[in-house]
Amino acid sequence: MSGINKAIILGRLGKDPEMRYTQAGVPVCTLVIATSEVYTDKNTNERKEITEWHNVVLWRKLAETAEKYLAKGREVYIEGKIRTRSWDDDSGQKRYTTEVIADVMQLIGRGNDAPSGGQADGAETRQPIESTQGAGTSASAVDLDNDDNGGLPF
Repeated sequence: MSGINKAIILGRLGKDPEMRYTQAGVPVCTLVIATSEVYTDKNTNERKEITEWHNVVLWRKLAETAEKYLAKGREVYIEGKIRTRSWDDDSGQKRYTTEVIADVMQLIGRGNDAPSGGQADGAETRQPIESTQGAGTSASAVDLDNDDNGGLPF
């Protein structure tokens, strides 16, 4: 029996997308997305917020689209798979990182936060941008054990 590895993230970019290219010229874009959860502490009745940061990797056309339309603070919806990879740092210590390898991205925006063509009346817009399901190179098809850049293939 096979398992299911699916991540869904709806959050805001913590910084501008970082675009790079593999040695073979394949575009790779990395995002850092924040998701927040607000709750009320039952003991103090105080509102608290927990923010989680997610590393997201986009490949090929999806990467190019992210670079074109996304910026720090922009809200985005991502679907993908969770991957953990490891590498040895300069001191020989094993390092790990967990990322979401995206295969679906949608821009979420309000008013002037949306790219041209978005609604100007402040109503929420969902803009399907790109899906790479079944196309292109997945992260597993690229050597992610390259130690030159923290295990990233660029």
